[in-house]
Amino acid sequence: MAHALLDDTLAIMANLVAFRSVSQDSNLELIAYINQRLDQIGARTTLTLDPDGTKANLFATLGPPDMDGGIVLSGHTDVVPIEGQDWTSDPFLADRRGDRIYGRGTCDMKGFLACALAFGPRFAAADLKRPIHMAFTYDEEVGCLGAQVMLDQLASVGRKPAVCIVGEPTDMQIIEGHKGCCEYTTSFTGAEGHASQPDLGVNAVEYAVRFVTRLLEIGEVLKTRAPAESRFDPPWSTIQVGRMAGGIARNVIAGACSVDWELRPVSAGDFAYARSQIEAYVETDLLPRMRRVSPEAGVITQIIGEVAGLEPMSNSEADALVRSLTGNRNPATCVSFGTEAGLFQQHGISTVICGPGSIAQAHKPDEYIELSQMDACLDMLDRLGGHLAG
Repeated sequence: MAHALLDDTLAIMANLVAFRSVSQDSNLELIAYINQRLDQIGARTTLTLDPDGTKANLFATLGPPDMDGGIVLSGHTDVVPIEGQDWTSDPFLADRRGDRIYGRGTCDMKGFLACALAFGPRFAAADLKRPIHMAFTYDEEVGCLGAQVMLDQLASVGRKPAVCIVGEPTDMQIIEGHKGCCEYTTSFTGAEGHASQPDLGVNAVEYAVRFVTRLLEIGEVLKTRAPAESRFDPPWSTIQVGRMAGGIARNVIAGACSVDWELRPVSAGDFAYARSQIEAYVETDLLPRMRRVSPEAGVITQIIGEVAGLEPMSNSEADALVRSLTGNRNPATCVSFGTEAGLFQQHGISTVICGPGSIAQAHKPDEYIELSQMDACLDMLDRLGGHLAG
């Protein structure tokens, strides 16, 4: 039997999907819509902006004011682009076909946001003994940038929730761990010249290739450092090169080149090891060789995002709470994809991932969510309201 709030939830989700909140664009109109709904039920809200003021996080609280130990329902508002994808319906129009709702962000993760917003009035009307918080963030898809700003602001004013449920699509299963995700662009500045005399220039592409070769060597070492009881797939930390671009012609010594790469560590130790090895190679090998020919040559690594992994914590408060709300008896698992969950954990907040929809549908054309998943999420939030009121 469908939950009583399902129709309201689907209407809210349709409104959320209609906002084209692709990461490269502003999410302010979407945040304004959410803020208006929460203002109507008396939620206490705080906005934090990106440096340009074109994107915002919204943190809302219902229940006892100025009380620590609350529960956070967290999700990101941005979605991935649709360019180059073959959709059979308008990606920004929620399209119901049977028991599925199609549209960009339906499962990742506006379905969860809609469930939380639909329950807002019930949370507001209940006699909550602990606060319920809702966190809506920007730029999760491009480095979890918004959540870091939001959490730093919460810490600066001394607010300390106890538990966080990140509603990424997990088929309503409990996820207790994932790798970190660290993304970088390393840019090489060389010295151009005629290709007939390559020794008189500094070939930025050549040094980028040396750099990539060293990354792959470090990646092989990381395989030997896999924890014996690792539950990740693959079990070790990984390095991956996604893009390399440089040079202007075959007969010109390349003056510039850039490499987009990532590190996904299973532990803080692997993160520190890989970064130290890479930095030492650049400082003691690449740069001296480049600058012997051209003192102006350089290597600069830009941090696109460094997102902490979610470390599995057996018998955590978050795990126990979500089990009691869902009746799930399956073992909590670990996944390869990244989320904002590790950032909450870094701030001392017990965190798990549990939300409606399947990650197998995320980022694809004709992304969809099953109505049964929405029902299951609404049931979980229903029990959460009773738990907080009890």
